[in-house]
Amino acid sequence: MKIGIIGTGAIGGLFLAYLSERYNDIVCIGRPYQVTSFLKEGLFVEGVRGNKHIKDIRISTSLKDKVDLAILAVKTQDLDAIIADNKQMLKNSILMTTQNGVTADHILAKEFRKKNIITSIVMFGATFTPPNKVLHNFEGEVVLGNIFKEPDEKIMQDIKQMCAGIFDCHIVADIQGAKYLKIFLNLNNSIPACIGLSMQEAYADPDVCRVAIGLIREAYAVITQAKIQLDDLPSFNKEKILGFVRMPFDEAAGLFSKIMTGLSKEPLYGSILQSIQRKRPTEIDYINGQIAAVAKEQGQQAPLNEKITEMVHSVETSGRFYLKEDFLKETLEIARRYNQ
Repeated sequence: MKIGIIGTGAIGGLFLAYLSERYNDIVCIGRPYQVTSFLKEGLFVEGVRGNKHIKDIRISTSLKDKVDLAILAVKTQDLDAIIADNKQMLKNSILMTTQNGVTADHILAKEFRKKNIITSIVMFGATFTPPNKVLHNFEGEVVLGNIFKEPDEKIMQDIKQMCAGIFDCHIVADIQGAKYLKIFLNLNNSIPACIGLSMQEAYADPDVCRVAIGLIREAYAVITQAKIQLDDLPSFNKEKILGFVRMPFDEAAGLFSKIMTGLSKEPLYGSILQSIQRKRPTEIDYINGQIAAVAKEQGQQAPLNEKITEMVHSVETSGRFYLKEDFLKETLEIARRYNQ
């Protein structure tokens, strides 16, 4: 099978690095500033699996040939441009989404057959250093499904087989419920993006963790009212989120701090902060903004997730991070509303 990797940042870079060890027929799309470095120097990967140097990469800014499988590893907000530039080459391809949130598949469905869209959830963590370096922070599985409930079981089994021995891969029936659970895991990428700190630095502060718990509790209230069902991920079940919702507020914040500060030996920045560091638009509208949007549809309010979304957009446009003290002045009081 001919594989196209669309986007060569953190997630796309790891797919490229590890699949290249087994498959020769791989092409990829990168941004113009990446192409020269990839062609001249290759891709450098380090982290939990050691160091790798991938050479002889076939990369360009758009697809030159048709591919059987396209792994879409750009941010949700970049999908429209990717479709416009590569629609003919992708017309009959199997399209595998990797984006956070629940919007990407619906964007693709405007132009491509739903049965050709494979929804995936990526649970491993990585950090991209432009133009051609990726740090693999921690391991995690790839989860497959079809958000439109039109799955082609053979295609999903083929992708699972492709990943065998490279990534732990699972097929689930309710990928939408699992995607919403992943949103809960991504909600707190937003806080380091507001204050310009790593996950470990940000969540060493108890008050920052209280804001994090407020985000989770508010989001849970919103999706419960909207009758959206969460579904377990293979390595993370929904009961863990329910624990943060039900246990005493400060106890939940303490546990959250312990988990987040122990995620990785290397500094972990999260996808939203990484985008800001590269002066790129973030995916905040598809994570915290998705919770605010669902609340609005239901006639509810989600003031904390809405505030965080606004603050991330402020950092995007101004290039200035909030001082932690100023961040807490704007958010902690709202978060404390969920101290019950």
